Amino acid sequence: MNVERPDAARLLELTDALADLLTDTVDGGASVGFLAPLNHADAVAWWTQRCEAVAAGRLVVWTAYEERGRVLGTVSLALPADKPNSAHRAELVKLMVHRTARGKGLGRRLLTVAEEAAAADGITLLHLDTETGSPAEHLYRTSGWTEVGAIPDYAANPAGVLRPTTIYYKRLRATRH
Repeated sequence: MNVERPDAARLLELTDALADLLTDTVDGGASVGFLAPLNHADAVAWWTQRCEAVAAGRLVVWTAYEERGRVLGTVSLALPADKPNSAHRAELVKLMVHRTARGKGLGRRLLTVAEEAAAADGITLLHLDTETGSPAEHLYRTSGWTEVGAIPDYAANPAGVLRPTTIYYKRLRATRH
């Protein structure tokens, strides 16, 4: 399994494969901001819009793919570039693993890659939100993330049912000198 940090041009090349991953994630019931069924063209459009944020340095994306080129996972860091008092933190967003690749450590690997890259860039605090009771919570807890609390009825899951969301954070030791 290869993991890369694509620039905006490479991300644009990957939009179709990333759309496949996104639709699989939504079809599998993960609450990542979309309702099911997610149209492939809408997923491509969403990923295409991310390219501008990557080019502007507001978003960093990693993709995990097989040697055949099929994208099996992704994770991103959203950087608050417009807030000088927030340069030390980032939000971990859209950690997704294809259903065929789950349970093999790929989610943990992507999480580690994002955490290590953040620390290398001088980020000392990460935060995220995830659906309360989702399998992702186990990953975050066992990876040293601290639960802040839950917000009831925060977002609709892919079936359209309002669900609570749990907020987590993790302190990092910056490795950039």
